[in-house]
Amino acid sequence: MNQWYSQLAKPFWAPPARIFGPVWTVLYIVIVFTFGSAAFMFAKSQISWFVVLPFLLNILFNISFTPLQFKLRNNILALFDIFLVLFTLIWALVKIYPFAPWISWANIPYLMWVAFASVLQTSITWLNRHK
Repeated sequence: MNQWYSQLAKPFWAPPARIFGPVWTVLYIVIVFTFGSAAFMFAKSQISWFVVLPFLLNILFNISFTPLQFKLRNNILALFDIFLVLFTLIWALVKIYPFAPWISWANIPYLMWVAFASVLQTSITWLNRHK
């Protein structure tokens, strides 16, 4: 992470920066496999555009987080974005469940991490609201 982020006030329960890389590596493996499976199902006309849409939006919002937080250094935009990641993930898991429940179950760790990240980003945004 960068020096700007390391200087932000964080809650006492925030994990050390070195945790984020390994966690995201494992999660991205699951995301690529499961989201790719949903895309394959769409390509085979097994699911509709409306079922695959939240997966695509989730990827877009997930990718947007790092530039918003670390390039723009904008906690408020990063906060808004992480809630969009959470919302689109829940939407995706609900929509895919009737067609491939395993995709929903496999993404529970991702859901838990994004929920945690949402609370963490909310705390960081609040603690640094005057900076």
